[in-house]
Amino acid sequence: MVPLEAIVPAAQNNINTQFILLEKGKITWDGQNKMCLGLVADKTAAVHLQLWGKECEAFEAGDIIRMENGIFSYNKNNLVLRAGRRGKVEKVGNFIMEFVETPNLSEVKWVPDPNNSN
Repeated sequence: MVPLEAIVPAAQNNINTQFILLEKGKITWDGQNKMCLGLVADKTAAVHLQLWGKECEAFEAGDIIRMENGIFSYNKNNLVLRAGRRGKVEKVGNFIMEFVETPNLSEVKWVPDPNNSN
């Protein structure tokens, strides 16, 4: 499990982490796809979490969620953490987890590392 402070934007599904859902926004529709945006955090950082389809009803504020093979990338100019097609999110507990609300990595201006071509 990696702490949220260690994730960086990438086009790969390789993020395995655990966090608490602090708040969940209302359900909206993107065409025929149901989606909602939430704020999640661990003891190192916070980030916006995008939930799709059945995931929107599966979680509530206070749920502790484990993510396997997640992705941290842009979706419609918003930097979000999401399971994607190959990832998985599941509830593993509720309410008892240390967390911080800052920094919010979804609000950080990311720039490419000039020393890393990946």
